[in-house]
Amino acid sequence: MRPLRFDRTGALNPNGGIDSEQINATTLQLAKIRDEMMSGALDLNAGNAFVRGPDELLAAYAADRRGSVLGRLFKRASYMHTIVDRVVMLGSGGSCTGAKAILESCCQPFWNELSRADRGSKPRIYFNGNSFDNDSIQGLLHLLDAHKGKPASSELERWALVVIDKNGDTPETSSALRQFFAALQSSTGLDREKLVELLVPVTGQNSRLHEMVTQLGSTDIYSIPEGVDDPFSVLSIAGLVPAAMLGVNVIELLQGAVAMTEHFATAPPQENVVLQYAATNHLLEKQRGLGVRVLRLWSKALEPFGFWYEQLVSESLGKEFAGVSQLSMVKTSALFSRHQRHLHDNRDTAVNPHRDTAVNNVIVEEVRFDALTVQTGENDLDFMCGVSEETLPEALKRVVTAANEELKLAGRPSTNLLVPRVDELHMGQLFQMMMLATAVEGRFMGVKRAVGGEIGL
Repeated sequence: MRPLRFDRTGALNPNGGIDSEQINATTLQLAKIRDEMMSGALDLNAGNAFVRGPDELLAAYAADRRGSVLGRLFKRASYMHTIVDRVVMLGSGGSCTGAKAILESCCQPFWNELSRADRGSKPRIYFNGNSFDNDSIQGLLHLLDAHKGKPASSELERWALVVIDKNGDTPETSSALRQFFAALQSSTGLDREKLVELLVPVTGQNSRLHEMVTQLGSTDIYSIPEGVDDPFSVLSIAGLVPAAMLGVNVIELLQGAVAMTEHFATAPPQENVVLQYAATNHLLEKQRGLGVRVLRLWSKALEPFGFWYEQLVSESLGKEFAGVSQLSMVKTSALFSRHQRHLHDNRDTAVNPHRDTAVNNVIVEEVRFDALTVQTGENDLDFMCGVSEETLPEALKRVVTAANEELKLAGRPSTNLLVPRVDELHMGQLFQMMMLATAVEGRFMGVKRAVGGEIGL
């Protein structure tokens, strides 16, 4: 595992950025919040249990491999691998986007299209329950052969239902649950024992969903801990249940998060990626009036991560007429559209005329598969001969450099967050870093949470 690195150089722009002295001063202020937070002086029951959550899960598993939450989860997931070929995950908000962000970044890019053998007998996964989209639900029910109304006869026809809803009263999820629960009943031939076996609830201790599955006879219920708000639940059991179902290395995911928390707690302010990221972005908003933050993701595997981060920032900081508009995009597909807008925006702000956007690049340094080269052709009809034998990672690096240089020349501030590799260890770091940065900035701003208490720590 290698550490994430944060390069703020592109934000140190006299035409539209900030200076290092401002960042250093703000970072020291944020460090005081960090120290209070890690000393336990702040209430971890006020939506902040995500900080120690990964460490506590790993410690409990080390102490009791069978009876701990992770031990129970691994046993059930391993059994599911032998009896189902599909998993339907119902959830809304962070419960949906967080789990999807883990799976898209840690699984093979076209996971659902692989054969069962190539998936190592792990199931395919489908997400729903986050909208009232009739056709999406109908299409998935048809894929599951629910319209045939007959019991599944083998693991290739059998499917499981994972429902993630902390309070058990999210309208979109509850509505979808009624549809898929009826379909699951039919697929089990109304066998209650099989139904309970294939229904995996992840919820709060006192929720309606908890009461419903208890009445069915479920005993293996996964409880979302108190003090973990929805967008911060990605590395809690809410995100780990679907991850384990697909064979994601949950231990490494949590180890990456623990490493980031340790870095956050011990690294000096000038070397602390969490504090540097939070300070730089906060100052670009407050000192330069840049109310739009764009997360540029230079890997398609991170697209769902961008959606999750949008929700994290918007739900956490966008309160009481404060906060920024957080957007995300996958490059290079938007180079000839949204990139042009970022170069030539003309929105006036009171602090900085003709600027409203700060750009944070997330750059993956190492690919997971062998690097492909641009093939040599017999002619140059596609104008690619000039870059033939260049690898795709080399081409991407060249484009990233050129795009950042264009931003610099246009006076648009930008930063680079360097992720060594897209895998469990480094995604664990990335998720935890963004949650910590959001929590610290929220407390620094004094923004209240949507459901009581204060944001972050």
